[in-house]
Amino acid sequence: MSGFHIENFGCRAARADGEALDGRLRALSASQPLAGDVVVVNTCSVTAEADREARAYIRRAHRQNPSARIVVTGCYAQRAPAELAQMPGVAAVIGNSHKALAPEIIVSLSGPSAPPLPQALIPVDSLTGIHEHVRIWVDDCFAHSFIEETPLAPGVQTRPNLKIQEGCSNRCTFCVIPLTRGPSRSMPHAVVLRQVRDFVAAGGKELVLSGINLGRFSSGSGGETLARMVRTVFEQSELPRLRLSSIEPMDWNDELIALMGEFGGTRLARHAHLPLQSGSDAVLRRMHRRYRPWHYADKVAALLRAAGPDLTLGADVMAGFPGETDREFEETLDFLRALPFGYLHLFPFSPRPNTPGWQLHRADPVALEVIEERMAALRVLAAEKTLANRSRFLGRTLPVITLRTPAALARQGRTAALSENFLPVELEGLSPANQLVQARVTRLSQVNSLLALPLQ
Repeated sequence: MSGFHIENFGCRAARADGEALDGRLRALSASQPLAGDVVVVNTCSVTAEADREARAYIRRAHRQNPSARIVVTGCYAQRAPAELAQMPGVAAVIGNSHKALAPEIIVSLSGPSAPPLPQALIPVDSLTGIHEHVRIWVDDCFAHSFIEETPLAPGVQTRPNLKIQEGCSNRCTFCVIPLTRGPSRSMPHAVVLRQVRDFVAAGGKELVLSGINLGRFSSGSGGETLARMVRTVFEQSELPRLRLSSIEPMDWNDELIALMGEFGGTRLARHAHLPLQSGSDAVLRRMHRRYRPWHYADKVAALLRAAGPDLTLGADVMAGFPGETDREFEETLDFLRALPFGYLHLFPFSPRPNTPGWQLHRADPVALEVIEERMAALRVLAAEKTLANRSRFLGRTLPVITLRTPAALARQGRTAALSENFLPVELEGLSPANQLVQARVTRLSQVNSLLALPLQ
């Protein structure tokens, strides 16, 4: 049967794009069936490894199904469209600038029986080009980049992402995101609230608010802040649980932190992910990050006072930024040891074209073998932090939401779940997804998930 498949790469916000694209494409293809198979590759470009993974997937998809038309979108498509257009099997490249139009573009490319592109979607010379018969939709205006029309419902993703903010204006020296997603902009207040209410009406229990720079959400005539938007959700919807995705340290203001104290553990998940990148003041300055280590530590302390010790704290950490010395890396290790992180996302520095970090890397690179040694040290510390944090909850009762359970886990008679404070849980017995239950933790699994008994 002809149809489509979407393969997502990258962050929560990119996955939210993919989920919205999937919903709209299903609705469109129901009335205008696709002629033949379409593979949509929703790419990331935050590192060279992300680019490599996307290219490898495109080659594999073409090799396994040579007749499929491959449509590439996302950050890599925005950054280097001509590079992707050269790959065998690629029929179209749609940058983030035109992602909201991707469903209509895909249907229009499905064959001679498909209707032509609406006039507003026809590429013009200033916006697009033709590369070896591959059509490219990319510009730097980002006027059609926000996908917001698809209603959210618990389905393949029990806890879907609602992306309410797009783009970033921070201009960190290592980051390509301002080039691939444009400046910061936000979903209208009324649309956010409608999406939340629709999700609740569809039976949803937990919703994740996400964005490229979520803390800079600002919408409505009064400049609705993220904290005010969260309070509005609680006041004007019956959403049982809201979770906030990654928020920059400087954007955890007093009002937002106060919400953790007021709703944390009930309707607001006690989980805070604050990107760190480095614990060295000198490195943070070279990165053009807008906080210092002591600012970060102050925010963590305020969050713990508000949410309590059951808060799960996460961070992104980078090794090998240009010029990073042994002493600066030790400062990062010392800083990480001093704070109660529950998990760490670790990355080696990757120079991205057209960023200041690219030039810094050319002038003062850190040797690959040194980066590998530092990554190994970070992985050891991260494992210690994760084990210590999860061990604290042995014998405790935690609120959890059941998830779609992988077949291998179901064969063991267990159900996948996630605790309110972001700990992976395996529940004894089989339960349907999207159930809010209380679970008593009994022990740790071999992979340090929490094994738990559901309580009636």
